[in-house]
Amino acid sequence: MRFHQPFLTVVAAIGAAALVSLSPVVGAAEVAGITLDDTVRVANQDLRLNGAGIRHKLIFKVYVAGLYLPEKKNTVQDVLSAQGARRVTIVMMRDVSNEEFGRGFMGGIQQNIDRAEKSKFISQLLKFGEVFASIPELKKGDVLTVDWIPNAGTLIHLNGKKVTDALPDVAFYNAILRIWLGDKPIDAELKSLMLGDKPTVASRGGNS
Repeated sequence: MRFHQPFLTVVAAIGAAALVSLSPVVGAAEVAGITLDDTVRVANQDLRLNGAGIRHKLIFKVYVAGLYLPEKKNTVQDVLSAQGARRVTIVMMRDVSNEEFGRGFMGGIQQNIDRAEKSKFISQLLKFGEVFASIPELKKGDVLTVDWIPNAGTLIHLNGKKVTDALPDVAFYNAILRIWLGDKPIDAELKSLMLGDKPTVASRGGNS
């Protein structure tokens, strides 16, 4: 049996499309069914996904968090001293009130800074707290990004919409990072994963 060329062309195109659909997604990582890009562009700079994991609270999965840096780092000190733009991406896995979410963030900062830093950051902590007051509720699927923009400051976006003016002190951005990476992280297993460790089956850890 002979087929005309147009027919063969269509068959080839269908076959190619099928192969593409069966191929794994390139340039993305999956955590608990949530896809995070391997690279993102922040302030005209490409950042790589350093590590990502789930924030657990008791038996609940609250959100997936991913840390993006200009290059891979596996120690807290290296992350805090990294030059250039940085980002934490948070994808909600359940609905959370602004009060609960804000309390977790503010508590995470307070646990990981000393008295002198608290005095220094008073105005920025107040502005940071205003972010959560302006968001009635975080819904499952919402995406929160916390960026450090060189020569600008900390910028926070919810679903792509800016929710705060720039907070200029890089030390304050590092205080935010210590919510997850500090000596008293909000979730110990998440800290390990954001630093690039591989997930374990039994270990979950973390503070509630």
